[in-house]
Amino acid sequence: MSAPVIGFAGMTHLGLVSAVATAARGFDVIGYDADERLVRRLDCCELPILEPDLDRLLSASRHRICFSADARDLARSDVVYIAADVPTDGEGDSDLAPIATLVEEVSNHLRDAAVLVVLCQVSPGFTRSIATVPHNRLFYQVETLVFGRAVERALNPERFIVGCAEPAKPLPARYRQTLEAFGCPILPMRYESAELAKISINFCLVASITVANVLAELSESIGADWSEIVPALRLDRRIGPHAYLNPGLGIAGGNLERDLRTVLNLADSGNTDVGVVRAWIANSRHRREWCWRVLQERVLKINRNARIGVLGLAYKEHTRSTKNSPSLALLARLRGMDLRVHDPAVPAAMVPFATGCPDPLGCAEGADALVLVTPWPEYRELRIADLARAMTGRVIIDPYRLLNDEEAAAAGFEYHALGMPPLGPAEPRPCSC
Repeated sequence: MSAPVIGFAGMTHLGLVSAVATAARGFDVIGYDADERLVRRLDCCELPILEPDLDRLLSASRHRICFSADARDLARSDVVYIAADVPTDGEGDSDLAPIATLVEEVSNHLRDAAVLVVLCQVSPGFTRSIATVPHNRLFYQVETLVFGRAVERALNPERFIVGCAEPAKPLPARYRQTLEAFGCPILPMRYESAELAKISINFCLVASITVANVLAELSESIGADWSEIVPALRLDRRIGPHAYLNPGLGIAGGNLERDLRTVLNLADSGNTDVGVVRAWIANSRHRREWCWRVLQERVLKINRNARIGVLGLAYKEHTRSTKNSPSLALLARLRGMDLRVHDPAVPAAMVPFATGCPDPLGCAEGADALVLVTPWPEYRELRIADLARAMTGRVIIDPYRLLNDEEAAAAGFEYHALGMPPLGPAEPRPCSC
């Protein structure tokens, strides 16, 4: 059997990464988006998103991908994915109207035997409500891409979770052929189960994040070091070596927040106890303010005119996304102060009330405090000796421990990180013997 032609509708982050990964697996791909300007950029291999290795993979697979702003070109596809990113508002509520419109548009151009697969994340019940495609040719597939690691996960998925009208029936041959090319387990289930499976995955992640944040904060106050505890947890079979146990500045990025809001909305119409979800949200908001609380207590109470250097604007490393970014939330708190900012991917113009710096060390120049909010790898290269020469003050707030804490303390810095008590000349590290 010849390889099927695969179409992707929506060349946003999800669609573009998925299309390139599918082409890299040896399939001819049609990438459709109604935005003609975007299609022209993609034809020139100009990527609108930042993902490690995506540019190289696109160049290597360019001969297999055809980008188009004409939905009729999708008629050549055997399988078409609805792969546009789902917009959310500030509360995490999804707007599925654009996705429904895209489904209707694409359905008008499907060949008779073609399969339509909803890949973007939708609320339970959405897929079954689609009436423009027979349900024996309509599927929902769970995506588990991660910003900053999307290419890796698209090329090597752990499993495919497929929502079906009738899970006991075999998948259409061309669709199964597509999935089998990735060499991972395929788990068919009813539409609603698959839609809820995606939410379930993110709920388990949020639970782990919240556990790490609560206990890391406790570590800070009692003299424990959370990083010493984590290896013990990973060796427990009930938790496992891949558990997400790193403390952070709350939940950000938009996707996890969307799932929490979806469940709250669904629970409103039933009798489900979602108190734990509200607790997760409250804890996330509390931890997002960690840098602000440290700054306020250790710097601003002493000097309201302090100069603050902030490294990182993206919500995490290896992405340009600033959705619910802890850094932007912190900077909003600091508006009106003397601020210096840097990010290797997000332009400083994103924060018009701060001064952008061309390099990380420039942010430290004359600063009373330096805050490393986003864990970009290049920030690990900063040398404590250089910071000591550049900075006026001696406070470093480094939530993710990008710098060497003992070197910072030895150089006279007051060093703050998540999950441990502050270090510095006045506050030595507690004895662990």
